[in-house]
Amino acid sequence: MIQWMHQLSKSWVATILMGALAVGFIFWGIADVFTGSSSSAVATVGSTEIDSASFQRNYRNFVRNQSQQMGTEITPEMAQRMGLGMSALQQMISRTALINAAKRMHLTVPDSLVAANVRAVPSFQGANGQFDHNEFLRLLQGAGYTEDEYLDETRKDMLGDQVINAVQHGFVLPEGYAKALFLYLTERRAADYVVVMPDAVGPVPPPSDSVLAAYVKDHPERFSTPEYRTVDYAMIGPDDLAGQVNVSEKMIAQDYEAHKATYQVPERREIQQLEFPTEAEAKAARAKLDKGESFEQLAAERKVKPADLAIGALAKSDLGDSARADAAFSLKEGEVSQPVKGAIGGFVLMRVTKIVPAVNHPLAEVHDTIKKNLAVQLASAKLIDVINAYSDARSSGADIAEAAKKAGMKSGHLAAVDQTGAGPDGAKIAGLPADPEFLTQAFAAQEGDDVDPFQAKSGEYYALKVTGHTPPKPKTLDQVRAEASAAWLADQQHQLLIKKVGELANQAQREKSLAGIAKSLKVPVQHSPGLTRQTADTTFSAELVQRLFSTAPGGISMAPQGNNVIIAQLTGISHELTPPLQAQLAAARAQLSHNAAGDLATGFENAVRLQQGVKIDQRNLQSVTGGAQ
Repeated sequence: MIQWMHQLSKSWVATILMGALAVGFIFWGIADVFTGSSSSAVATVGSTEIDSASFQRNYRNFVRNQSQQMGTEITPEMAQRMGLGMSALQQMISRTALINAAKRMHLTVPDSLVAANVRAVPSFQGANGQFDHNEFLRLLQGAGYTEDEYLDETRKDMLGDQVINAVQHGFVLPEGYAKALFLYLTERRAADYVVVMPDAVGPVPPPSDSVLAAYVKDHPERFSTPEYRTVDYAMIGPDDLAGQVNVSEKMIAQDYEAHKATYQVPERREIQQLEFPTEAEAKAARAKLDKGESFEQLAAERKVKPADLAIGALAKSDLGDSARADAAFSLKEGEVSQPVKGAIGGFVLMRVTKIVPAVNHPLAEVHDTIKKNLAVQLASAKLIDVINAYSDARSSGADIAEAAKKAGMKSGHLAAVDQTGAGPDGAKIAGLPADPEFLTQAFAAQEGDDVDPFQAKSGEYYALKVTGHTPPKPKTLDQVRAEASAAWLADQQHQLLIKKVGELANQAQREKSLAGIAKSLKVPVQHSPGLTRQTADTTFSAELVQRLFSTAPGGISMAPQGNNVIIAQLTGISHELTPPLQAQLAAARAQLSHNAAGDLATGFENAVRLQQGVKIDQRNLQSVTGGAQ
């Protein structure tokens, strides 16, 4: 519910920049009971109510996050059509069920852990990198929380996490099971194949006028004029206001300092580390490396998974003590250090797998870029004032052109435009707003309805009204004769080709070979490279590969590929665990275990919801979201 706070970023020109909100909720419709009651609760999970005020706050933040992810403002009407109210509620229901389960288990979260969690949120830290209480309160206010409410929500989230982590933590698939899955996923197959081209069916006689006329009538979407719409619109973007804002040198310097970590990045090294209890053991392992043993072999001997070797992409300062830092940063890429004292005891061998050079962009180098970006940010802030002025003018009765003039926006009129931006003459309309979202909205709107100002991904704001439209009209046969004749011939040829391929495939199945049909087609039998389940190229489409991986050795499969059709015979299956695959097995087992653990957690969430029971009050839900869900 509040994890979105962790993604907030701070800048002197911003208020709240919402981060990505996890929307991986589960719809458990079979367990939910929809009711109407006199209570103000939107939903009840067991005996715990989700009150309207809490849901309203969560829903508002949820929609705000979705808007940022989509790059456009989601209006209340759009949110209703997208079903965001039910999405946000289902997320709250699952969270509440987990918290209830945690409380029944008598789990607790001490104040010290809650405080540490809050202090670790980057958005709550000031310019010095330390927790800033004033910044914390400012962001909470923007999100609709008091300090006590936020701390309570954080504690509840941590409670729910305890339950889920207990379900997932340490789950590992049995080695044999994981290996079987891995071999299934990495299975390779081979096939012989022939390519059947359209000319295999011979020439198709041209259609008569009556046949062609019927074909045109049956395919109006292909042989009609496009729909045209008449649109009035207003528009404005950050560039239109950039000249009205002043970016001082002080502001540029402040922004540079605030984002200095972006412009001055120290050298980083991706480091792997093997730990040893004693210096003697570390020296013995280092001696094995000198004799030709690999770092991976050393790790395997110590039962360390490849994924557990990496300690991250670190700057020298990240390593803390100077001995480890000096050792790691004196190595060349691929080299292994001599034994060094570990950070928490024992000794380590470190290997540098990649060196990322330092980056240093002085202020003078990025000055103009920062100035331009700040101008756009400041102009973007002024855009809201312009949009509000436009909306006020429209509410007072001004038409789009008048309201745009009063607010300082540009306006325009399109007498007839199709979905591609062309006019009735087929040419692109000059001066048409370039953003594709403009035409998308214009053709999604109902005639006569005002489309409220919306922001496109480009940053431009548009408002529009469809004042008329011309529906598609069937073209005459003479207008489309050549186009329709070519389409009819292509369709007929394709139908005949599919029929012939079916007959050829049956023949190959009977003969248990492609040789006979290849001879009749006068084409060679070709041999595939090794195919995997992920193969998809200009010869072997995903459809054909799927069929080949579903058939037995010797089986015949076919699938279209462009204008041609491929007939293939499966000739081999391999489950060989090659050295490269052997090296990947441990990581694959870890990933498969992680996925399975996620499935267990999902099943647990479902179970606690079913056990506790869920009731949703549709009336109260609609009073918050403004529409049926």
